[in-house]
Amino acid sequence: MSNEVTAVRVALVGKGGSGKSAIAGILARALAQQGARVLAVDSDPMPGLSLSLGLGLVDAPIPDDAVEEKAEGEPGPRFRLRTGLSALDAVDRYAVDAPDGVRFLQFGKLRGHSASLMRSQLAFRQILDDLPPQSWSVVGDLPGGTRQPFYGWARYADTVLVVTEPTAKGLLSGRRLARLALGDARPGRLAAIVNKVTDPGDAEWVRARTGLDVLAAVPLDEAVGDAERHGAAVMDEAPDSQAVAVVTSLAHRLTEDRVGAGIGS
Repeated sequence: MSNEVTAVRVALVGKGGSGKSAIAGILARALAQQGARVLAVDSDPMPGLSLSLGLGLVDAPIPDDAVEEKAEGEPGPRFRLRTGLSALDAVDRYAVDAPDGVRFLQFGKLRGHSASLMRSQLAFRQILDDLPPQSWSVVGDLPGGTRQPFYGWARYADTVLVVTEPTAKGLLSGRRLARLALGDARPGRLAAIVNKVTDPGDAEWVRARTGLDVLAAVPLDEAVGDAERHGAAVMDEAPDSQAVAVVTSLAHRLTEDRVGAGIGS
């Protein structure tokens, strides 16, 4: 894939069931179809992004032998990528090929105690931190819920998108996530995607109640639900659906906004 398109780095967050994984899958493939070199990353230990990309169930975490323990007394996290393995090398070796030329990097599935994922977790974060800014456009699916999505998981992103439904519960989650993202690690841009819209006023209602700029209003689309029930990608099952059209337009807007901000390709 050509890398002539300006790189964007986006992380999506939302409560479980908000549709963030489906939107992340569409967005990653839409950016790739527009010419971007896209790395889709799933940092949720209960992952779903591989399905939304059209890969089916994938279990390909960063292997233990890619990680080494630091010397005693050395500052920073306990583990790091092994000596001689750069972030770009790690993507080349461990990311999985997905449709439209997207590469997919997985944090790892949760089995038993979360401590079993520590090595993979620290390697995953180092890869995202160390990737050169213009090497890849990154679309990330953050852990679901409102408690821990921003604890270092979104620091690679210049834009964090809160996916929320136009319901009372959706608004409550959206407000909580908006407050969390205003901490020390605030992204350059924080905005919302309103998903499962059924009324023309839903987007304005969410904007007024959360204080977030709404970049896209994705209509309630039976094709999306059907694809998710089948464990398939919306881009494959319903490429002409309204949801795909709206998210594809968002992909164009994100790229154009980066160019407008003076960030070259």
